[in-house]
Amino acid sequence: MLNVAVLMGRLVADPELRHTPNDISVTSFTVAVDRSYVKSGAERQADFIDIVAWRGTAEFVCKYFHKGQLIAVQGSIQTRSYTDKEGNKRKAFEIVADNVHFAEPKRDGTHSQNDNNYHSNTNSAPEQPAPAYSSGDTGDFEEIDTDDDLPF
Repeated sequence: MLNVAVLMGRLVADPELRHTPNDISVTSFTVAVDRSYVKSGAERQADFIDIVAWRGTAEFVCKYFHKGQLIAVQGSIQTRSYTDKEGNKRKAFEIVADNVHFAEPKRDGTHSQNDNNYHSNTNSAPEQPAPAYSSGDTGDFEEIDTDDDLPF
């Protein structure tokens, strides 16, 4: 089975950190995600997706993300059933975030210089940027003799 959700959108409100009775960090937030198509003569629409993050990921989101900021979320879809105030049975769909990433450069100087080098994977450790193709040197490559049989 496969249950993977990856989305990118803007936070509709500042996330707030809460704690369970067992002192586990949790936050819920909503991300507005533009639809990829626009009906002729209509404005682009957005879907509002509920996200839940736990432990270190929740702390990371609450510390570094704010309303309006572009965020990338990777996680899984979960459903839960509940009864509303009127006694009606309801079903909720939400994304449980496993990883959260910055999806845009800093807009102002309110965050430290290394904020864009962080991502959340329950441990908010700095990540080195991936080397760019242009950073390679042609001396890093070796020519393969095409007369020999390749091992694959």
